[in-house]
Amino acid sequence: MTTPTAPPSAPASGDICLRQILADGAVFAQAAGQTARTYFRQHNAVEFKEDESPVTVIDQRIEQELKQAIAAKYPMDGIFGEESGVDGGLDGNLWVIDPIDGTRSFISGNPLFGMLLAYVQNGLPVAGIISMPMLDELYCGSPGQGATCNGEPINVSGQREIDDCTLYINEGEKLIAEHPDRLSRLLKAGKTRRFGYDCYPHALLAAGHIDAVVDYDLKPYDYLALTSVISAAGGIMTDWQGNPLDLSSDGAVVAAATPELHQSLLAVLNG
Repeated sequence: MTTPTAPPSAPASGDICLRQILADGAVFAQAAGQTARTYFRQHNAVEFKEDESPVTVIDQRIEQELKQAIAAKYPMDGIFGEESGVDGGLDGNLWVIDPIDGTRSFISGNPLFGMLLAYVQNGLPVAGIISMPMLDELYCGSPGQGATCNGEPINVSGQREIDDCTLYINEGEKLIAEHPDRLSRLLKAGKTRRFGYDCYPHALLAAGHIDAVVDYDLKPYDYLALTSVISAAGGIMTDWQGNPLDLSSDGAVVAAATPELHQSLLAVLNG
């Protein structure tokens, strides 16, 4: 007699919702990527904001296209864009947009700029997308549901030892100006070190190609998508004190493949 087996349990409604969020977000991101590709290396006009960060009409166009697409399907959700601020409220369900993460890369013809889209519930990131338009790579993740690159599962490296890790250090010129002692210690950590910028080192971490990233002076639209994808891939990303990231974090972050490596990097950062 065959022993009956129970049918597979149905996914929780929240899981279904987040899967749909990621699916729709991927569609939004792919459309935004096409716009970015159209204008890349076209000598677009550049303006500079009060903080001296550059912005182009392409940043603004992509953000408006994303806002329109999101609002059409999720009219009750808030939307927070880097260039145009908040539509709706910051409480509850919120989409967070960085239309071109790495505008300096974009305007200088460097293809390693990205587009970031995060989904936040009650102030906490629960899903994220990292789009690399010129590389044709799309990273999606929600903690508890796994992470993918172009639909294929990805995982962090599993590296535990700081002496053997590959470490990327972003925003080096800001660190040498404002945290020279920390930077000096970081430059003695790891087996291989590289300076970098923007979101791509974090994507490489999520995909297991590198082991850790230290970043600085980020805004919520810079880090919220990253922490979701990295967490979904099995890694950890916090501020420099080890606190989880949310809308109010200070923008100094450290990401690592494992808790052990993360703790070692916190020790380096905090002396």
